[in-house]
Order: sequence, then C-alpha cells, then structure tokens
Amino acid sequence: MKLKSTKILLLLLLSGMNVFAAEVVNLRCEHMESPLGIDAVSPRLSWQINDSRQGAVQKAYRILVSTDSIALLRGNANVWNSGKIKSDQMLVNFSGTLLKPFTRYYWCVEVWNQEGKSVTSSVTAFETGFMQTGLWKGSWISDGNDINYKPAPYFRKVVDVSKKVKSARAYIAVGGLYELYLNGSKVGNHRLDPMYTRFDRRTLYVTHDVTALLQNGKNAIGVILGNGWYNHQSTAVWNFHQAPWRARPAFCMDLRITYEDGSVETVTSGNDWKTSTGSVIFNSIYTAEHIDARLEQLGWNTTNFDDSKWTPATLRSAPSRQIVAQVLCPIRNVEEVKPQKVVKINDSTYVFDLGRNIAGVSQFTVEGAPGTTFRLKHGERLYPNGRVDLSNIDVHYRPNDDKDPFQTDIYILSGKGTETFMPHFNYKGFQYVEVACNRPVKLTQRNLTGYFMHSDVPSVGNINSSNPMLNKLWWATNNSYLSNLMGYPTDCPQREKNGWTGDAHIAVETGLYNFDGITIYEKWLADHRDEQQPNGVLPAIVPTCGWGYQWANGPDWTSTIAIIPWNIYMFYGDSKLLADCYENIKRYVDHIADLSPSGLTSWGLGDWVPVKSKSPVEFTSSVYYFTDVSILARAAKLFGKQAAYEKYSALTRKIKAAINAKYLNTETCLYGNGTQTEMSVALHWCIVPDELKNKVAANLAKRVEADHFSLDVGLLGTKTILNALIENGYADVAYKLASNETCPSWGWWIVNGATTLYENWPLDAKSDISKNHIMFGEIGAWMYKALGGIYPDEQHPGFKNVVLKPSFPDGLESFESSHQSPYGEIVSKWKKQNGTIQYTVTIPANSTATLFLPQSFGYALPEGAKKQQINQREEFISLKSGTYTFEIKPNPVKL
Repeated sequence: MKLKSTKILLLLLLSGMNVFAAEVVNLRCEHMESPLGIDAVSPRLSWQINDSRQGAVQKAYRILVSTDSIALLRGNANVWNSGKIKSDQMLVNFSGTLLKPFTRYYWCVEVWNQEGKSVTSSVTAFETGFMQTGLWKGSWISDGNDINYKPAPYFRKVVDVSKKVKSARAYIAVGGLYELYLNGSKVGNHRLDPMYTRFDRRTLYVTHDVTALLQNGKNAIGVILGNGWYNHQSTAVWNFHQAPWRARPAFCMDLRITYEDGSVETVTSGNDWKTSTGSVIFNSIYTAEHIDARLEQLGWNTTNFDDSKWTPATLRSAPSRQIVAQVLCPIRNVEEVKPQKVVKINDSTYVFDLGRNIAGVSQFTVEGAPGTTFRLKHGERLYPNGRVDLSNIDVHYRPNDDKDPFQTDIYILSGKGTETFMPHFNYKGFQYVEVACNRPVKLTQRNLTGYFMHSDVPSVGNINSSNPMLNKLWWATNNSYLSNLMGYPTDCPQREKNGWTGDAHIAVETGLYNFDGITIYEKWLADHRDEQQPNGVLPAIVPTCGWGYQWANGPDWTSTIAIIPWNIYMFYGDSKLLADCYENIKRYVDHIADLSPSGLTSWGLGDWVPVKSKSPVEFTSSVYYFTDVSILARAAKLFGKQAAYEKYSALTRKIKAAINAKYLNTETCLYGNGTQTEMSVALHWCIVPDELKNKVAANLAKRVEADHFSLDVGLLGTKTILNALIENGYADVAYKLASNETCPSWGWWIVNGATTLYENWPLDAKSDISKNHIMFGEIGAWMYKALGGIYPDEQHPGFKNVVLKPSFPDGLESFESSHQSPYGEIVSKWKKQNGTIQYTVTIPANSTATLFLPQSFGYALPEGAKKQQINQREEFISLKSGTYTFEIKPNPVKL
C-alpha cells in the first residue's frame, strides 16, 4: 500500500464527518520529506493547510504517530496521540513515547478550522537511524595503503539472502567520499556523499533504502572510496594536505535486513571484505579525476566476479567519536546542460561551450583505440586563440609537479567500444571544456554533456519583472548561489571551494527567499560549533584544517554564528538552530568584549573588494559586533534569559554610542567620509540615532546620485546599500542603482553575458576575478524585499505574519514575486496601467499580513482588508489569509 499518497478517509469519522474543503499538505519531519535514518530524539513535525478562502486559519491540531500504518488508518496511534491541541502552531516537536532505533514511524495530522470543522492529512513516515553511536556493529575498514597512494580503493563482499526480505537499509559512514553498489547497480543518485565536516570531530553517515536491489540468493556489495576533503592529495595555500584528520579513506557499514518473518540480519563491514583498485587512478575534490579504463575490473561489484586476487581489507579506527546522521538535501546532478557549440582548434583539440557557467562535471562519451588519452580542461574563460584560460582560477594552486593539472580530468580509453566517463569524486566551476587528445580525433557536440551539481534544495521563490536585465540578474544570482551550495555554502566552485563565512552571511537571505536551505545551514552551523575555539574564536572558513584562525576572521566575517541562525528563525519560525548556537554566540561575543572594552573593534577584513572608496575596518567590524550582540540579546529574551537580555542590551547601547561618538558627525549627518558603505552600513544595521535617520538617509541618496547611480561598495556595502535606500524611502534611487547597466554594477555583468555573479566589478580586473562568486549576491534578496515588499515579521517569525512594503519605482512597469513560506505561498505582484497600479497579494492559510502603502497613495480597501492608524503620519492595512487586489492611484487624492 502506498501510504504516502493514500488519503485517510476513515479518520474523518473521528470528527463526525464535520469536515471542510481544504487539504493538509507538505508534511515534513526535520524539514525533510519522509526522511530515512534520523537521529533526533524529538523530531520536528510540520505541515501546511491548502485553503484559499479568505480568513482560513487553524484553530487546533492533533498528531497521530504509529509503527503500524494499518492501525493508523483506523485512528489508532500506539506511539503518540497528541490529543486535540488548541493552537495555530504548525511546527511541533514530537512528544510521544521514546523513539526506537531503526524504526519506521507513520504519522498524520488532523486540523480544525475557525468553524470547528476538521480535515486529516495523508499518511507519511519518518524512520530513525542509530540514535546513538554505540549501536554500530560494523568495523571501520580501509585498504592498508598510505595517504599518498593515488588509486581509489575498491571493496566487495558477497552475502546470502535466503528468506523473503521485507525491508533493507544500508547505513554507511565514511572518512572521505563513497559510491555504494548492490549487484552491479549504484545505490541512489546522491553525489559526493557524505558531506564535508571537521572529520576528526564529527563524521556523517547516510541511510539508503536498498530493499529493491536485494535478490534471493547471493548478493554482491561494492564500495568505491574517494579522497574528498579527508585525504587531500592536491596542494594549495590552505594546507588541506596537512589536515590533522588526514588519512587514507575508510568506511563503516551496517546493512540491516528485516525479513518477512520478523527476523533481522545485519551484514557488516570488516576484514572479511576484500579490496583492490580499479579504473579510478587519481581523484581530488579540488582539482580533477583521472580514469584509466584499461584497469577497470569488469563485474567487480557483481556476484560472479573472481576476487581471488583481491586482498583482505584492514581494520581502522573511526575518524571521530561522533558518528551522526546526515539529514539534509543531498548533492545531485540536478540539471543537464548541453553544449551550445564546439570549436575545433586542431585535429586533436576541441573546445566545448556550455553557454553558461555552472558548478559540476562533464560527461564524455567517445570511442577510440586502447591507450588513447583525453585531457578535459574546465574553465570559465578563453584565451584570444580560443583555448581555455585557467589563469583566473588556478592562482592559489601549488602543484608539486605536472601530474595533477588543475580542473583537468584525464581519461585513458580501454578500446572496448563506446566508453562514457564522468568523475565520481570531484566537481568544478566552468563554462568551457577544452578536450585534447594524444592523437587526431573527430568530436561533435554530442560527445560531451555538462551537469549542474549542487545541494538539491527545493525552489521556494520566483521573480519576474518588466525589466529583462533584472530577470536575468535574478537567475544569475541563483546560479551562483546553487553553484556554491555543496552541503555547505562556498565562495566559488573552482579556485577555492571554501566555506567562507563572510560570503555566506551576506547571501543567506538570497538563499532563503529562493530555496528551502534550512537543512544545509543547520549542518554548516554544526560545523561552526565543531570549529569554535574554547575562547570563542571562529575561523574565516568553515570547515578548516586550521587555516583562518589568524587571518580573515573577525565579526565582519564570522558573524555567521549569529546572523544565519537568526535568519533561519525569521524565515522558518524555528528557533532550534538559534538555541543550538546560543552558547556559541555568547562565547564569541564575550571574547570580543574582552578584547574591546571601548566597544570598538578593528578585528576583521573590512569591506572586501571595494570599487574605489575604502571604509575603516574598525567602523564596519564594530557595526557587525553590534549586530551580533543585538541578536544575542534578542535570543536571550526569546529563551527567557532575562539577566542575559539585560546585560547584552546594555552592551548594544554601549557599542552603538561608541560608534556614533567616533564616526558620526552630528552637524553634517555623515559617517566617516560619507561613502556609500559607511552611510548604508550605519542605516541598515540600526546604528543611526532615530532623530538623524532622515538626514543621514538623504545624504546617502545624494552620495549615490553624485556617484552617477553607480556602486562604490565592497562585500559589506553590497549587503546594505540597496536595503538602506529602500528602508528609508528612496525606492527610485535604489532601483536606478540596482538596474544600472554601466560599470560598476550588477547590470554591467549581465549585459556583458554573465550567467553567474562575478568576484570583481570591472571585467578586466587583475585580481579577485572568479566568474562564479556569491559574495555580491544580496541583490537577489533585495528584489523580494524592496520590489515585492515581502519581509518576515520579527514578532511573528516564519511568515506567521507577513510584512508587506512594496515599492513601485519609476522605470519599472511590473513586478511579480512569490515565496513558499512555512505556511504556504505568499504572492506580491503589481502592474502599472493607465495611471494606476494594480497590486495583488496572496497570503496563505493560517497566516496574516501587515501591508504598508505610502499615505500619499489613493486606494479603496478590498473586502476583508482593514486599515489601522499607528499615528498621524503612519498607517497600515491588516490582511487575513486570502487574495486581495488593490487599485492604487499614486497621488495625494484618496479614493
């Protein structure tokens, strides 16, 4: 029975058929759909109501959880029956009997609306994993070679299955990367599992449902291990080849088989497995992969293979004592990208152009004689002669010889007909692939396909406007965001692949408006907690082998520890990550306070890659210090820590006063030298005294106009410049800046063919010239906030109440935005026509909205909308769930 899609009509009887025309949908456990192998003892359960009627709300809910799906259909819950809870909450922690390891739990939820009528969801499920490390039965094994041995280790074992299988799960923990096979078939479609962590402090295991791959009789299990970040054999400036955890890849696996008769058998990894090597003769997560198809041992992962020449696996210690479930959206080959053209350079060299920049791999299919060697060089740029130029992305690579060329896969043919190659344990950033052969060859566009790889996070946002450049910019921003989401947020997918903290907190809102990324951020903030020093210091890149504790960190960068958990709370209404990081934020803030008793700190990198004007590091770092303390104070209040709330609230006042005393000229209302960064940072992060805010904002607008509506900011300024303008009534100025198509601007990149965001503003910059960087990516979030006007409400987070502040700037005729919030889809769209603006907004069931429109605008209230006065100059419109359309006249005359 396919319970996932089965409607539990029988449960309607529990409410006496008192139902309403709606659905309970999108049931999630730990923010995942039907997850396997979770370790949470009190997992989070969530749902939505699909009810488009105006004013639809949830008045009560009941959660039913059972190990028996059939019994659950009858309304019997042997694990948890919450009873009818009068609440509009749609994110609830499990509170039933103690969850057991390796157990499948079925659950559903019944909700009541404002009329007392109820509806029940379909049944879904979640499944526990080990729950505690001590339950592992397998041993950690490797092949006995040292860290410098290049070929990837292969492992195999044949097992007998003599009874009818009910279910089977493969639990596999790895130091490095892996691919798992059963009876010759690859298990699942994940790439680069498990995700990168600080391996000596936390190791992830992955759960696979392998029921369908097992057969009666003999079964062959095969595993290939890759180096990943665990055994970094390539050398670069970050010294990952000297990582304290570095070792030859190893794994531990329990294959747990449950039979129809109720018995359980566990097949484990151990020294009874056999190991050898195969066609993967070198792999590096950083550079590339080399494959010699002549060394492929055909059928190595099948039952009939002769493994008499293979050697026994060797036992190894675990990389860490903490083996925990990987519960996040996996990396996949998400999108196939066909070449737009191929150019023949000579008889043995061709250059393929995908037409867009991506992170991922290329798949190459070809025929040729044994020993024919192809070198596939991947890059973002071309030399004038048409060949691939790596000079913008290989600058931090420090090779010891020429055997590991950067971003260059090497394939050696077996000569056995048509052969297809794709890296197992690597990804790259590229638009172009130069294919060079050691002999003349004929190639066409059909020989190569690109695959865009990234954490496969669901899309939750969409934007469309009357400005084609703006639409392309939104798409390019998302391309860069996804290119830099590989189980953790990175800076670029080619030159570094590092988890740069500053890039990530600048782009977090862009990510959350567009993608359901909570599981990635929860994993990455756990990496932060692993990396934090006892005194509170965090490194500039996370994870790290030790690089970044002495340089590039500081509050302007490592504010990730506070800013990202706070944004997760704002977007999801889920305080778990904030609670998990509370003590870490406190330790971090306390350390800065000890170092900076005056309230000012110069610890940090500053406004990285500025256009021309440089802002004082002390100014920007002190503002971020203030922001971190402010988040800490609000978190303390949220968690009922009154003494801490008072302490850190006082500290925010001290820091703010110190910043203003040194950098604010109260007569001119300028900060520092009045640069775009200085002015906008002070405004956006709430440093400016209330009585001077209007004058400071006016000065910022004048500064932008004096700069000809061109950017004069770096990394930190791109976060604040557009937001500060829009938040203070300068929508037209902000839009002119955002839509500018001359250098320096986002639009300059787009009109010059960019399909991702760049690392520097001039196209001919001499340094910092990656063509796929997310650090200037706040523009994507700004579109939702400024033009769509969609903001979370701090008092009602998770879009329980939506704050709507749409802007209708000159030069833009229409704009549409939507965001799938925890309650459902929010839509905010408008169109100018015949002197009026038609504005339509949709608020999902069980949510509300507060709409702010300029008081000078005239409009009639649609049915269900209610205007409320704040004071003589401010008013807002209260909206219940539903769809509303306003006919707005942008003039002082009220309708």
